[in-house]
Amino acid sequence: MSQKQTHAFQTEVSQLLDLMIHSLYSNKEIFLRELVSNASDAIDKLRFESISDDSLVEGKEELNIHIDVNKDAGTITISDNGIGMTQDEVMDNIGTIANSGTKKYLESLDKAQAQDSNLIGQFGVGFYSSFIVANTVTLISRKAGDDKANGTKWVSKGKGEYSLETVEVDNFGTSIILDIKKAESEFLDDFRLKGIVSKYSDHITVPIMMVKSSEDDVIEYETINKATAFWAQDKRDLKQEDYDEFYKSLTYDFEGPLTQVHNKLEGKLDYTSLLFIPRKAPFDMWEPKRKTGVKLYAKRVFIMEGNEALLPQYLRFIKGVIDTADLSLNVSREILQGSKVVDTIRKASVKRILGELDKMSKNRPEDYAVFWSEFGMVMKEGIVEDFDNKEKIAALLRFATTETSNTDQNVSLADYISRIKEDQKAIYYITADTHAAAKGSPHLEIFKKKGIEVLLLTDRVDEWLVGNFGDHEGLEFKSITKGDLEDLDSEGEKEEKEKVAKDFDKVIEKAQSILSEKVKAVKVSSRLSESPSCLVADENELGSNMERIMKSLGQDVPETKPILEINPDHPLVKKLKDSVDEDLVEVLFDQAVLSEGGQISEPAEFVKRINKLMMG
Repeated sequence: MSQKQTHAFQTEVSQLLDLMIHSLYSNKEIFLRELVSNASDAIDKLRFESISDDSLVEGKEELNIHIDVNKDAGTITISDNGIGMTQDEVMDNIGTIANSGTKKYLESLDKAQAQDSNLIGQFGVGFYSSFIVANTVTLISRKAGDDKANGTKWVSKGKGEYSLETVEVDNFGTSIILDIKKAESEFLDDFRLKGIVSKYSDHITVPIMMVKSSEDDVIEYETINKATAFWAQDKRDLKQEDYDEFYKSLTYDFEGPLTQVHNKLEGKLDYTSLLFIPRKAPFDMWEPKRKTGVKLYAKRVFIMEGNEALLPQYLRFIKGVIDTADLSLNVSREILQGSKVVDTIRKASVKRILGELDKMSKNRPEDYAVFWSEFGMVMKEGIVEDFDNKEKIAALLRFATTETSNTDQNVSLADYISRIKEDQKAIYYITADTHAAAKGSPHLEIFKKKGIEVLLLTDRVDEWLVGNFGDHEGLEFKSITKGDLEDLDSEGEKEEKEKVAKDFDKVIEKAQSILSEKVKAVKVSSRLSESPSCLVADENELGSNMERIMKSLGQDVPETKPILEINPDHPLVKKLKDSVDEDLVEVLFDQAVLSEGGQISEPAEFVKRINKLMMG
C-alpha cells in the first residue's frame, strides 16, 4: 500500500461541486441514475475490450451492477465489474473537467439558475452528483488486466480536495461507497432505491442487482431492471412515455425529447436506429471539439460514441443509438471512417432526421419554433456542409424579415418567395449585430417604399450562410448594403435619378476631396428616402458587419473603403448645393457609420461638429 496523497480539485470542479451541493434542492435522486449509468458504461467498455483480449474478464461471473445498502453504517455501495480505472485515470476522470467552456459557463450561472438547471446533463459529470446526498464519497477501482496490488482508493468530502492511495483490490471494476447524510436517509430504503432504478435505469442493458433476501449469512440477489436493449423492442409496443424515460436515462436530461425517429431495417443491411431531437441545446454546442451524441453498437455491444462518421457536424445535437449486425466487433475508428456500412447508415439517418423535422415544421409548428430557437444556427451550417441535402435543409431554414412584427425567426424561404414582387430577381437581406440595428437600417428605406420584403439576419453564421448559398429557386441572395440597386428601378426612375445626380456633380467632387482618406467614392443614393446618408460596400468586398465579426475573432481584415451615398432629397444634403461645408460632410459620414452599428474614430470631433452646426 502506498502513502496517501492529498490533491486539490481543478477550480472548475470545485465550483461545480459547490453548485451541486448547495443549489440542487430538487431531483436529488438522480445521483443513483448517474452512478448506475457510469457503471453501465464501464461494463460496455470491458465487453468491447474483451473481444480482443478475453483474459480481461478473468473467468469471473456475469458482468453486472450491484447496489448494496447498509442501514447501520448509513452507506450505499454501487459496484460494477467493468473496465475499472488506473490511478492516473481516476485523477483524469474525477479531478478535472476537460472542457474549456466549463469555467465561463459556471461563472455565468447563478445559484437561482443552478437550482433548476440540468447541470449533470450539461457537463456529463454525473459522478459529482454523489455529493448531493453524501458526506463522504469513497471510490475503489482496479483496471481489468492489472495486478490486484495496483488498485486505487479515492476519498473526498467534496470540499476542494481529495486523497489518493494505491491499495490491494481483489476484483477488477469500480465500487463507490456513499456515506449518506442524515437529512437524506430516505435513500437508505431498498424500496426507494428500486423505484429510482425502475424510473431511470430500467432499460440499461446490464443487470442491476439488489439483495432479495438474506438468511443464515446467505445473500440472495435479484435483478431489478429489465436489462434489455430498449431500441430493439417493437415500436408498436412502446408509448411516448417509454421513449421519454429511455431518452432521460441515455442523456441525463430532465426533460423528454421534442421527438424521436425509431427505425429497424432488415435485408441487405441489418440495423436499428433510435435518434432523438432534444428540446434544449447543450451549453457547449459551439465548442470546436464537441462530438455528436450518438452511440454505436454492434450486435448490442457498445463500440464507440460521438464519432463524426455517424452523423455530420451540423446534426451534432442529435442523441441516440445505432445498432448494426453488419459491423465487425473489432472495428476501429479508422475503419469506421471509410466503412460502406456506416456511410449507408449515415445517409439514411440524415434523411430520416430531416424528414422528421420537415413533418414537425408542417404539423407541429409550435414544437418546430422551439427546435429552431435552440438549433437554428447550427442547422444553417448544413447548407455548406451537406450539399446533397441542401434543398431539404433550405426548406427548414427560418428567418426574421421586415414583414414580421417581432424578433422571432419564423419565415421560411417558401414564405418569402410566395410574397416576392413580379419582377423581383433576388432574395434581399441585411446582416447586423442585432435585430434592432437591422430593422432600423437606412438601407431598408427604398425597400419599404416599394413594399419589398427583406431578410433580417443577425446570427453570426448568417454571413457565411448567404455567402455560400448560391441560387435558390432561381433567385440569388443579394445584400442591400452592397453595390447598386438599379434592378429595383424602372427605366423612368433611372433617368430621373441620373438627372438629379448631375445636379450634385460639384457637391460630390468636393465631398470626395474632404473624405478622400475615408471613402472610396461619394454617390447620390438610390436607396435612401428618409435618412441623409449611408455607407455601401462594393459588390465583391466585405460588408461592415462581416468586417466587425472577423475582427472580433482576431482575424486579419483587408483594408477597404466604403462608398458614401447621400440622399438628394434630404434638407441637410440640399444645403451642400449652396456651400459644401466640411463639418457637415464629416457629420454625414459619421452618422452613416453610427447607423450601421459601427464606431466613429473621433467621437469628440463629431460632437464639436454637431455643436458647431447647431449653433450656426
